[in-house]
Amino acid sequence: QVQLVESGGGLVQAGGSLRLSCAASGSIFRVNAMGWYRQAPGKQRELVATITRRGNSKYADSAKGRFTVSRDNAKNTVYLQKSGMKPEDTAVYYCNADQVTYYGGSSLVSGYDYWGQGTQVIVSS
Repeated sequence: QVQLVESGGGLVQAGGSLRLSCAASGSIFRVNAMGWYRQAPGKQRELVATITRRGNSKYADSAKGRFTVSRDNAKNTVYLQKSGMKPEDTAVYYCNADQVTYYGGSSLVSGYDYWGQGTQVIVSS
């Protein structure tokens, strides 16, 4: 019923910029906190940044000062603007929504912990 679809990944040179987008689709009434995670080869998935529906954001230390998370509630979309990129930013980036309320027949239904399929980001040195 609810899907998250990321876009915007690709190849970028060190020092460059990239913007990721993630749109939630379905019969959505409201999306609560959304965030970005990443998983590099051979490593565990880690938090990059999260943002509440009101726009309060939190960042991993590795992202502070270089990445900016934002969202458009009307479009159920979250963005991650990345600048000053480094080779160690190379990873698959995943979008997450912690709670999505959607129209399920004649009532509202809440689902939890939705993930996108991931988008690959490669930073060349």
